[in-house]
Amino acid sequence: MVLMSLSLSINAGEVAALVGQSGSGKSTIFRMIERFYEPSKGSVKVEGVDIKNYNLRALRSHIAWVGQEPALFAGTIHENIAYGKENATEAEIIEAATLANAHEFISSMKDGYETYCGEGGMQLSGGQKQRLALSRAILKNPSIFLLDEAASALDTKSENLVRDALEKTMVGRTCLVVAHRLSTIQKSNKIPVIDNYGRVVEEGSHDELLAKGERSAYFSLVQLQHQAAMK
Repeated sequence: MVLMSLSLSINAGEVAALVGQSGSGKSTIFRMIERFYEPSKGSVKVEGVDIKNYNLRALRSHIAWVGQEPALFAGTIHENIAYGKENATEAEIIEAATLANAHEFISSMKDGYETYCGEGGMQLSGGQKQRLALSRAILKNPSIFLLDEAASALDTKSENLVRDALEKTMVGRTCLVVAHRLSTIQKSNKIPVIDNYGRVVEEGSHDELLAKGERSAYFSLVQLQHQAAMK
């Protein structure tokens, strides 16, 4: 059993950052929202309706996921971004790439949007691939954004570009974020802290949780990161 007695509520338009040790079930929660996993008990609801009652294709059309390892196809940059929306216009593709801080590097390439990505995007750097995946997600214009360690594998410069793009993308959308680097989630509306039994043990904003001091599980996680960074 991965999650036990998990109870979590996120309001529309809110940014919630899931925090906890590796293996606590954070990514599993994402898979349940997308209906790749079914809960053995309880339910997952969107706008008060059990997601089992939605058409699966329709449900997923309102959700975009961006993970640590972006999935790119062996085609052009244009084709990879356009996959996010059927019959997308050129202007929509460029707008999505611009929001994702990708238009500048794409335009600087010899073939621009017709640049071939290679199998799995092997012709591009990690930061470039991540921004293309984000462009595709923005083009989809989802109601729910799931960001699973979307910037953790990047160098500092690329991470800052992706993080800036993510902050612009999150405005007005319901977002769930998983990030091991706690510095990246401080602006979240709420931070549910999940223990190794898959339970929410505390919840609040970054400042509210830190104010609890050593009584807070979140406070302990922040301290551990500071100690690791100093070594």
